[in-house]
Amino acid sequence: MKSLLAILFLAAVLFGAWWLFFKTDDSPGSGPKQESIEVGKHTPAFNESIANSVNSYLDMKSAFVEADTFNVKKEAQKFISMMDNVKLDDLKKEDSQIVMAAQQEISDIKANAQAILLENDISEMRQDFRMVSENLYPFLKTIGYEGEKLYWQNCPMAFGEGKEANWLSNTTEIINPYLGKHDPQYKASMLNCGEIKDTIK
Repeated sequence: MKSLLAILFLAAVLFGAWWLFFKTDDSPGSGPKQESIEVGKHTPAFNESIANSVNSYLDMKSAFVEADTFNVKKEAQKFISMMDNVKLDDLKKEDSQIVMAAQQEISDIKANAQAILLENDISEMRQDFRMVSENLYPFLKTIGYEGEKLYWQNCPMAFGEGKEANWLSNTTEIINPYLGKHDPQYKASMLNCGEIKDTIK
C-alpha cells in the first residue's frame, strides 16, 4: 500500500514539474497580447490633402443639389486644385502598383472634373460628376483612406428609369445631387431618393 502511495506521489510530483516547465498556455486571452500592426499609416500632411479634396468634392455635390451651375463650376475648379495638391509622395514608400493605380485614378478624376467646366447644361454636368464619383470611390480605397467616415450612396433612377448613379456623402442622410431640389420633372420630391451601398473608413 505504501509503495502504491509513493508511486502516486512521485507521479503527481513529475506531472506538476512537467506542467510548470514544459506546458505552454494556448488558451485565448492568456499571456501578453500581440499589438495590432497598422498597415499603410499615412502622414498628417497626406491625410490633410485627401481631406481637403473630399471636402471640396462634397461642396461640389451640394452645388449639384441646388442645381447651381455657377457654383458647380466654381467648386469643380477648386476640387481640381485640391486633387493637384494630393501628396502622393507619401505613397511611394508602399507598393509601386498602389502608386500607379492612384496616379491613374487621379488623372481620371481630374479629366471628368475638367469636363464639368466645359458644360453649361446641368444634366451633362451631372453625368461628368457621376464619373468623378465613380473614380473617386476606388481611389479612396486604393490609398487606404483614413479620414472621416464616408457613405457610398446610390439612386436607381438618377438619369431616368433604370439609369442609376452613385455619389459619396459624409452623412447617412440621402440628399440626391442628380435629382436635387429643383428637378424639372419631380421638383424636390426625389431629393431623398437613394440608399447607402457601402461605407469607407
